[in-house]
Amino acid sequence: MPGRLVARLASAALRLPVTHPGPVRVTRHIPVRVRDGVMLRTDHYAPADENAPTVLIRTPYGRGGPLRLLGRLLAARGKHAVIQSCRGTGGSGGTFAPLVHERDDGVDTLDWLRRQPWWSGALGMFGVSYQGFAQWALADDADDDLRAMVAVVTASATRDSTYAGESFALDTVLTWAELLHAQTVPWLARQRELKRGQPRLAAALEHLPLAGADRVATGTTIGFFQEWLRHHTPDAAYWRTRVFTDRVARVRAPVLMVTGWHDIFLPAQLDDHATLRAAGARPRLVVGPWTHGSPGLFVAALREGLTWLDEHLSAPPRGPSRRIGEAPVRLYVSGADGGWRDLPDWPPPAVDTAWHLHPDGELAVRPPVPSAPDEFRYDPADPTPSLGGPLLVAQRAGPVDNRRVEARPDVLTYTSAPLARPVEVIGPVRAEIHVRSELPYLDVFVRLCDVDRRGRSWNVCDGLVRVAPGRFPTDPSGAVRVPVPLWPTAYRFAAGHRLRVQVSGGAHPRWARNPGTGEPLGAAVTLRAGKRQVLHDPEHSSAVLLPIVHTGAPASRI
Repeated sequence: MPGRLVARLASAALRLPVTHPGPVRVTRHIPVRVRDGVMLRTDHYAPADENAPTVLIRTPYGRGGPLRLLGRLLAARGKHAVIQSCRGTGGSGGTFAPLVHERDDGVDTLDWLRRQPWWSGALGMFGVSYQGFAQWALADDADDDLRAMVAVVTASATRDSTYAGESFALDTVLTWAELLHAQTVPWLARQRELKRGQPRLAAALEHLPLAGADRVATGTTIGFFQEWLRHHTPDAAYWRTRVFTDRVARVRAPVLMVTGWHDIFLPAQLDDHATLRAAGARPRLVVGPWTHGSPGLFVAALREGLTWLDEHLSAPPRGPSRRIGEAPVRLYVSGADGGWRDLPDWPPPAVDTAWHLHPDGELAVRPPVPSAPDEFRYDPADPTPSLGGPLLVAQRAGPVDNRRVEARPDVLTYTSAPLARPVEVIGPVRAEIHVRSELPYLDVFVRLCDVDRRGRSWNVCDGLVRVAPGRFPTDPSGAVRVPVPLWPTAYRFAAGHRLRVQVSGGAHPRWARNPGTGEPLGAAVTLRAGKRQVLHDPEHSSAVLLPIVHTGAPASRI
């Protein structure tokens, strides 16, 4: 199908007018030389009118497929689309080392753009996931040339997402490493592996020590995977040059952020949004009912992103962010009778309401009463499995019925009475869990669920924190108060539904199992099971704190 027709059909499907329907000229495999002599392969989609702004996309995922469509859409809308493969990927020279070269290679690519005869002085950037990290690496250096950014399910820093709660995001990191390696193997071999259900990756996620998991998954050693296992402590110097958080506040170009409630980078992306707001910027934030790779996210990112670039690439440098009847924040409230909401800022005003853990598996807003702790045994040889939630692979991510995992003896559940009125929770969610463990090394996983009238338990948000000696104070009884940040959410619990909180010792393989020994992350092979208690008496008030913005009436019959 001719590329021009494809662009027209895609624009119609996205309900976007083709503003510049002239022919698109495509030049592929342009070698762009960077400062150390490496050649970065680059495709250029040129619009009919050469006096047009440029949109740069730098990617480690090849320049075909959806990016070809995006290049044509951008050019059909009167922009030069420049799509470049990061070093070591897509035919570019050098070796791919995540986050290491993106600033220098981005600056050198911008210098190359400025020397082109069609360069107009106006730059936009568009990026999904790692492509967005590459944007943040360059954004501050682009100065007044940068007129607009579109950052989709991404953030300026990956360190906190990789080690959320100071654990290790095993599923995300190893799956991503396997995905990058798969780009180097023959197409037929890759299709066979996918058809078989990726048994090598599944075996690798169960493998110990973790330092050998990359070879199980790919047959080779993945350099960055090994480095991320070694440099996992919060003070590791390794990450100082691989995060771009300190550059976010200096970006004055209008930034559009698109993400999903079950995205792996959601907390980090909302941190970037808060940084921009604190610096006086007015980014636009769109949060939908999406996972990292869901089709709905792709469609929304194209529709929102192309409109954003149309609107802002013609604006004066660092001028005010123009809006066409748009609120700064648009988010989807999941659950019953939710839907899209427009807000002036994130998070909205809310009242943090503590839902306390009580004996006999009860969850209620009334204060705790004297009670004996609940107990379970966590065994890393049979780790509590992860189920749904923020995962890299869209088919396994998002809301799922949790009854299967809740039936396990190593999962405690606390459930409210049926709600008398709807409860609307919008904003950051957190928990405080008091635990006493016979092992000093443990994880605390907390998940909030919506139990419907049929008894199905749908995950809403969750979080995990790793506990080690000295990280949190211990009281005279040996109990530790563990603060657990959960993923932010926007969710409406229906009348007649019940709130449920899970407490367990892990969620494997989403997070690497805690071996209970304190051995180094990549070398641990000894697994120690141990009992732990969850306390909920007045001196140890375990609770989940929900930002409630609307109830309409008292939420619970109790």
